[in-house]
Amino acid sequence: MSVNLFKLFNFCSFSRTNHLRLLLKPCPGSKFHQCLSTEIIKSEETNNEVVTNEEQTNDVGVPEPEKRVMRKKPYKFMLDSKSVEPSHTSIILFPGQGSQFVGMGHDMLDIPSVQKMFETAESILGYDLLELCLNGPSDELNETIHCQPAIYVTSLGAVEKLRVTHPGVVEACVGTAGFSVGELAALVFAGAFSFEAGLRLVKIRAEAMQKAAQHVPGGLMTIKFGPDARLSLACRAAVEWCISRGIDQEHAVCSIANHLFPHCKVIGGHEEALKFLEINAREFGIKLTKRLKVSGAFHTQLMRPAKKVFKEALFKTPFNELLIPCYSNVDAQVYRFEKQIHQKLPEQIYKAVKWEQVMCQIYRRPEDFQFPKTFECGPGNNLLSILKNCNFKAYQQAKSII
Repeated sequence: MSVNLFKLFNFCSFSRTNHLRLLLKPCPGSKFHQCLSTEIIKSEETNNEVVTNEEQTNDVGVPEPEKRVMRKKPYKFMLDSKSVEPSHTSIILFPGQGSQFVGMGHDMLDIPSVQKMFETAESILGYDLLELCLNGPSDELNETIHCQPAIYVTSLGAVEKLRVTHPGVVEACVGTAGFSVGELAALVFAGAFSFEAGLRLVKIRAEAMQKAAQHVPGGLMTIKFGPDARLSLACRAAVEWCISRGIDQEHAVCSIANHLFPHCKVIGGHEEALKFLEINAREFGIKLTKRLKVSGAFHTQLMRPAKKVFKEALFKTPFNELLIPCYSNVDAQVYRFEKQIHQKLPEQIYKAVKWEQVMCQIYRRPEDFQFPKTFECGPGNNLLSILKNCNFKAYQQAKSII
C-alpha cells in the first residue's frame, strides 16, 4: 500500500507573530506508519524490496535483528520557512487499559487492512482476538493478557478507519501520544517499529504485568479532590495501615498511578490500601472514589517485577527512526533517541503516567493561537474527556474514532 505521505516536524516552539512552521519533506509511503502492512520493509540500499517477516524468534517470541546500530544523533523535527496553519494539522491519541468493551472494532471490519491486522494478531497471540473483541465474554476481555492486545490492535485499526473517513488527517499528524499500553500504539504509528513487533511487545508486557498482579492483590482507583486535599498524607496513611495489617513493607504500596487533569488522579496500590482510602476519603479531602476495571496496581512499584522481561524483549526489537514527535508517559517529553525509548518504556510500567503533563506539552501555545484537530483512535472516549478538563479549546476540535 503506497500513500503520498509527508514527514512532519515538531511544533513546540511558537511566537505570537509567526504561524506554526513545518518542514514538508516527501518520504516513501511504505516506510511511514508500518501498522498499514504486515510486511517488513528493507533499507533503501536493497532498493526498497519488500520481504515477508520470516525472521527467527528467540525464546520470548521477539525477532532477532540482523544488526543493531544505536543512533548517536537525536531524531530531528526541524522548522522551515513554509507555514502551515495549526488548524490544518492533527494530533492522534491512543487510549489505555480500562477503555475496552465488548463489541469494539465492529465498525471497522469493512476495511481490508484492519481485517489483516486481526488475522496477524491471531497468528501472533495464538487465539481469535477479533472474536473476543466482538463477543467477549467481558470478564475474559478485561483480563490484562487479553485487553492490552485488544486495545492495541483496535487502536491501530481505528487509524485505518480515520484514513477512510477523514482523508489527509493521518498525513497531517504533527504529534502523537498514548496512555499506558497506548504508548506502544503511538510509537508504532510514529514509525518506531512494525505492527508485528509492537504486538509481540504488548503480548510480553501484558503477560508480565498480569503475573505481577496475580502475585499481590491490588488495583486502581480514580479520585477527585479539592485544593485542600492531602494526597501525600493519605497515601502514607494507607501504607501504614497495610503494614499494621501484617502486609510486607515491599507490598504495602499506595501512590499516584495516573495524573489525569487538575484535581483528578488515579491512585494505585495494595487492595487493603485502596479499601482504607475508600473508607477514609473525606478525612483527606477526597470527594469521590471510583474503582477502575483493571486487575492490578499498574504504574506503581508493585509492577516493578514486570520491567525486566519487557526490557529484554524491547532491546531485541528492531527500531526505525521516528517520523513524528511521540511523547513519553514518564516525563511528558518527546523521544529524541532510541536509547530514551529503551529506558523510559520499561519504566512506564511501574511509574506514574503523567498524562496531564503530556497534554500541557502537546497543546502549549499562545492564547490567540489555533489548535490542531485531535483524534482519539481506539475504544472509548476517555482521553477526550480528560482533554476537555485539561484544555477545553483543544477539546472543541477533537473527535473519537472507533
